Amino acid sequence: MPHRKRFRRYLASVRRGLHILAAPVKGDNGRGGLFIQAYRGFGSRDRVFLMGRVFRQPGFGADMREDSLRRDLLDVVRRLLRKPIVGGLVRVRYKDTTAVVETDQHGYFRVDMNLGQMPSDVTWHVVELSLDQPTDERATTTGEFFTPTHTAGYGVISDIDDTVVYTGVANTLKMMWRLFAQGADSRVIFNGVPDLYKGFHDGPEGNQGNPLIYVSRGPWSIYQVLVEMFRLHRIPNGPILILREWGMKRGSLLPRRARDHKLDAIRHVLDLYHSMSFVLVGDSGQHDPEVYSRVLQEYPGRILAIYIRDVSADSDRAEAIAKLAEKVRDSGCELVLSDDNRVLAEHAAEHGLISEDALAAVQRTEVSASAGHEPA
Repeated sequence: MPHRKRFRRYLASVRRGLHILAAPVKGDNGRGGLFIQAYRGFGSRDRVFLMGRVFRQPGFGADMREDSLRRDLLDVVRRLLRKPIVGGLVRVRYKDTTAVVETDQHGYFRVDMNLGQMPSDVTWHVVELSLDQPTDERATTTGEFFTPTHTAGYGVISDIDDTVVYTGVANTLKMMWRLFAQGADSRVIFNGVPDLYKGFHDGPEGNQGNPLIYVSRGPWSIYQVLVEMFRLHRIPNGPILILREWGMKRGSLLPRRARDHKLDAIRHVLDLYHSMSFVLVGDSGQHDPEVYSRVLQEYPGRILAIYIRDVSADSDRAEAIAKLAEKVRDSGCELVLSDDNRVLAEHAAEHGLISEDALAAVQRTEVSASAGHEPA
């Protein structure tokens, strides 16, 4: 009997996973043709940035129920067979403002356009997207972007890999297994992350709606999985910027280094929110401390704190970060290095970034003995 229950649970997990993997191609109801996939964007009072991709995908399975296993399997196959549209023209409309952008050699498009003045009490906005070239009246969809309200006190830019989730974010199958087969309580997310990030979002006074923008070195194929993972673990909603293809130029065989991508992405966010201060969160495994230190030098007075999750067992790396922390301190900021989110939360509460209630919530979180290491 226990084996049968376990099998049923795994089967249900596979069904959920397949549905998430199939989600990006479901907008055409199995008919095939051209399809626009939009990713969450972010904006200010008068500007918006968002990304998306245009595909041509085969059509089969339209006569099957939307929630059937066979339909999900066919949609996954359709996702594998879809082809990007190069040089397509995407029309983006928000209220009375319209822009037309072109897809690159991978089918991606980037929208960075001026807007009229928007109401200050709305955080999520809807844009309409359609194709001018190649033409297909069915290839229409909507996207959404976030704008902070007047209550926001500061923003957060956070890495995802080894900061929010354990190593392995780029391994889609491994992440899917942990997320769906092991459940929402599996060791996918570092302990304390949901409460700490909710504390950031709420701010010291509560309900401030501080914006959180997430960046990842994983491929765009995991975008939908990350969205579902954030939902299951109740991590505050926010735009997710995938760095792997962002910034790739036409004709280039290889993408630029992820470090350059991250620096460009952070600059873009800080320039868009030119009057807002930010908290930067990352890990010690890559170049986050160096990148964030450079951001601090380029934007003096704009960075409130730098939090680095310690995932490295290298003493030389720890010494290098300690020296970097001294330079950061000389610039009027603090770099906090720890493998325990309670330490980060204590510093954030002490400096008025989160409330005492948020700190208590993080402190109540049981710390896993394997924190900072990839779970089996």
